Amino acid sequence: MSVRFAILGAGRIGQVHAEAVSAVRGAKLVAVAEPFAEAARAVQAEYGCDIRTIDEIAAADDVDAVAICTPTDTHADLIEQFVGAGKAVFCEKPIDLDIGRVRTCLSNVEKAQGRLMLGFQRRFDPDFMALKAAIDAGKIGEVEMVTLTSRDPGPPPYDYITRSGGIFRDMMIHDFDVARWLLGEEPVSVQAAASVLTDPKVGELGDYDSANVILTTASGKQCTINNTRRATYGYDQRIEVHGSDGSVRAENHREANIEIATADGYTRPPLMNFFMTRYVKAYANEIAAFVNAVGQGSEMPVTGVDGLRALELAEAALKSIETGRAIQPG
Repeated sequence: MSVRFAILGAGRIGQVHAEAVSAVRGAKLVAVAEPFAEAARAVQAEYGCDIRTIDEIAAADDVDAVAICTPTDTHADLIEQFVGAGKAVFCEKPIDLDIGRVRTCLSNVEKAQGRLMLGFQRRFDPDFMALKAAIDAGKIGEVEMVTLTSRDPGPPPYDYITRSGGIFRDMMIHDFDVARWLLGEEPVSVQAAASVLTDPKVGELGDYDSANVILTTASGKQCTINNTRRATYGYDQRIEVHGSDGSVRAENHREANIEIATADGYTRPPLMNFFMTRYVKAYANEIAAFVNAVGQGSEMPVTGVDGLRALELAEAALKSIETGRAIQPG
């Protein structure tokens, strides 16, 4: 059975998911909803889908699933609308910036017996999946310490900072999800430090651009996360997991995997410079996993509860900065 999709929102992440849906076996892009006509027409021209309103898509008999790629403050309402309409829902993180609203939304999804998957694409990156498989196979023994490095080449636009929820809710939230995935246990302690080092305007807008967090589980496993909005050398995405019998790591992706040796020394091509190019395969794998779950009627590989737990860790990190002490999430 082909899963018939509609994309809600044709911004840059909506375009990424439109491409992924069109490339995945067993999926078909039927419609797009987007208030900016030019963006909607671009998706229509590229993939041959209809342009419809959100309400038309909710009522449509030829749409089985939607991918919500609209601004964060619309996510919870749209999730509730579309599970109520009997559609399977894939939604970009987070569900909402307010934890209370997230919990209400998830309760409503459960009452409606809805199908919901959250967009944490890093779980579906081929390198990170191979790293997780090595851990699950016992190649490094018991996990003891996880180190996550996630550094953006530059800051987002100022208007994005004002509505994104800040570095912990919009950037490090991916690392919080990966940390839970790799640790195999829920963190019970969050210790955070954050600064404004790259642009004073970021601080004036109430955010940080440089942050470190230590997560600790009840058994003592640790995860250290470092984020910055300025990595002059490219999009820096690395993982190292240390275990009782060894370690496993995933390195950065470069524009080409070569090394040039001359009398001047060794040089390598630069890192990829944007998440949309670094995680192309991850986005495709993510949608494929969603399509498979919808088609098979199986459990979603990333749930709304996963999104809630990551947001709880982000909130605990902010409280840790405010109080100067470790915080228990939840």
